[in-house]
Amino acid sequence: MIVARARQRSGRREERVSRTYRLPLSKVHAAQKALGAATATETIERALDLVVFQRALIDGTRAMRGIEIASPAAER
Repeated sequence: MIVARARQRSGRREERVSRTYRLPLSKVHAAQKALGAATATETIERALDLVVFQRALIDGTRAMRGIEIASPAAER
């Protein structure tokens, strides 16, 4: 059964759902250590945040292709 909950995060409410995933425990522990997360849930949330951020960086970089960026030192 999926249970929806609301949680306050960054000033906005997000819908939360309970899900079950079968993940290799060694990967969860390695990611938890690398991210400094206290729980498996926090580990997964941080990892997902990083994936979303990576996509934003890639999209932003692609959007800037062909734009010349001058160093501030070159303007002096």
